[in-house]
Amino acid sequence: MSKKEIGNWGKYRFSTRAVHAGQEPDPATGSVNVPIYATSTYAQESPGVTKGFEYSRTGNPTREALENSIASLENARYGLAFSSGMGAISTIGNVMQSKDKILICDDTYGGTYRVFTKVFSKFSVGVDFVDATKLDLLEDALKSQHYSFLLIESPTNPLMKVIDIEKSSETAHSNNSRVIVDNTFPTPYLSNPLDLGADIVVHSTTKYLGGHSDIIGGAIATNDTKLFEELKFLQNAVGAVPSPFDCFLVLRGIRTLPLRMDRHCDNARALAKFLNELKEKGRLKSLNYPGLSRSPYHSLATKQMRNFGGILSFEMNSKKEATSLLEQLRLFTIAESLGGVESLIELPAIMTHASVPEKERNAKGVTDSLVRVSVGIEDKQDLLEDFSQALDKI
Repeated sequence: MSKKEIGNWGKYRFSTRAVHAGQEPDPATGSVNVPIYATSTYAQESPGVTKGFEYSRTGNPTREALENSIASLENARYGLAFSSGMGAISTIGNVMQSKDKILICDDTYGGTYRVFTKVFSKFSVGVDFVDATKLDLLEDALKSQHYSFLLIESPTNPLMKVIDIEKSSETAHSNNSRVIVDNTFPTPYLSNPLDLGADIVVHSTTKYLGGHSDIIGGAIATNDTKLFEELKFLQNAVGAVPSPFDCFLVLRGIRTLPLRMDRHCDNARALAKFLNELKEKGRLKSLNYPGLSRSPYHSLATKQMRNFGGILSFEMNSKKEATSLLEQLRLFTIAESLGGVESLIELPAIMTHASVPEKERNAKGVTDSLVRVSVGIEDKQDLLEDFSQALDKI
């Protein structure tokens, strides 16, 4: 079964597509929500004669709706949904052959680091890391040997570096490498990497697309028909597919994505300004948010993104201070993950990036006193007051 292209929805603006693309009323009943097709298999009219579906690992109507929605939002011809963001990345990894190599931006999610250094390495897939914010270093690395893929995040996790997707894609393509962009932080509302030259976009739909911290999921979008067919084969063969209910929940989240992202961005900008004042007073060692004019990535982020996102990070003066801050906060829940309506806060070195060896973490700036914040959609004044009272107790 081939995937549908985005078709007529491409002429509509983002917020309209978020509500409607892939989520048309059910033709059988008129249901305005996509039904949850809780079935593992499908009756065939005759052996091999189906109505488009045969087995739900291979394809499911609820999942197809989500895949079409994500394709539309990413301006892609094709979308694929997975059981987790790592399931999506691992499926891309399975495209690679033994002795192939992948080049990854050096500031990347700990799970991405782990799967390529600890899992795919066992199958003789090579991995190297590069500071992709420096185009000269990126070009030197790509010219030094052949990489099947370049995988980047922009902004990166957790240091919020902004990588030039367009120039990185041009450099990679000139060296016969395909480009994967993890677009989880910006979401398709703020950035569309395929429009900037990337070959594949990957998401953890667990985060902003789902938006309510109640599902685990992943997604891939691409315009490359051959690559899609290979990934679609692997999606079925390897089987890291989401349940129909999880697909339904992501579709529900997508409908409010623009509204939520506007609020996330507004609240994060307010908190970043508050923290910037503390940094100037010496309370923080560093502050990472591309929406601040002082950020070295502000100009590129302004060009590449429609807004600056809801994630920021900063470094306290010690691990003790950082831990104390987290313990004193009332509205910011200490938890891994991000992108839900509630504000979350964590220490990456101990939590999301603990799989990266300490020496490497420290060299990259992911120290024990680095704090990452996923700013929620609460009243921003309440969030600022919560930070203020917590800091007063340190």
